[in-house]
Amino acid sequence: MEIGLHVADFTYPSGPTGLADDLTRIVVAAEEAGVTRVSVMDHLWQIRPLGPNENDMLEAYTTLGFLAARTSRVQLLAWVTAVTYREPGMLAKLVSTLDVLSQGRAWLGIGAAWNDEEATGLGLPFPGTSERFERLEETLQICRQMWGTDDGPYEGTHYRLGATLNVPQPLRRPPVLIGGGGEKKTLRLVAQYADACNLFPGPELGRKLDVLRGHCADVGRDYDEIEKTVMFPLDTGEDGEHVDALLAQLRTLSGLGVTLAHGWVPRVWEPGRLELIGREIVPAAAEL
Repeated sequence: MEIGLHVADFTYPSGPTGLADDLTRIVVAAEEAGVTRVSVMDHLWQIRPLGPNENDMLEAYTTLGFLAARTSRVQLLAWVTAVTYREPGMLAKLVSTLDVLSQGRAWLGIGAAWNDEEATGLGLPFPGTSERFERLEETLQICRQMWGTDDGPYEGTHYRLGATLNVPQPLRRPPVLIGGGGEKKTLRLVAQYADACNLFPGPELGRKLDVLRGHCADVGRDYDEIEKTVMFPLDTGEDGEHVDALLAQLRTLSGLGVTLAHGWVPRVWEPGRLELIGREIVPAAAEL
């Protein structure tokens, strides 16, 4: 099992003037700790489960470009891109640019979007649920076309592109992670289009993986081709008192077929936090 770091909080003791230095130190420490993937949220306001809306939040793809320049090995992605916040041709170009400038380390993490409060607040489009899922599928199709050999037009219900020219192409086709556990729509799209899914730990995880297996059978996809990832806090405690509990949780997830545990580290700006992850969690997870 691999370990990934999700940077979900940008409100640090040093404030905005120290944010660039803090982020650099965090991602360098994560890379040195053996973390294989680093993500940021695609939100414009902080989400309420993690803090008040007024807390600091950075735009995702600008931040990923910054992180690309300060790392050399970790894979980079937004976890996950809100499909309605950017037109799909622009999104495909953003991820292509990130991949070229990071020398082949970009992923596309994407979902149907959910935060109507920030979208309405900032005047971003936020149609109803059914339309957002329709737009998600068309966006996946457009990205696939733009990252392939067909630079012809695309004609969909919601998006029409006169030419899907994309030069330079990514150094590799960016892997696609679709976030969300909706059983009828999201997991079907995972089976049809994605390289990885993202779910949450809990009693429903095994059943949702069984649902994904069924969708894979329906579309003729090898279930084992899809990477199973789970997002949750990577909390080792102040002095490592939660390490054993975290390792037990990782063993349970590994038994279900999860191969990436991805999450945020409380008080990640404290240097010892990621050092402990690298010393106690990463090597133990690699044995699972």
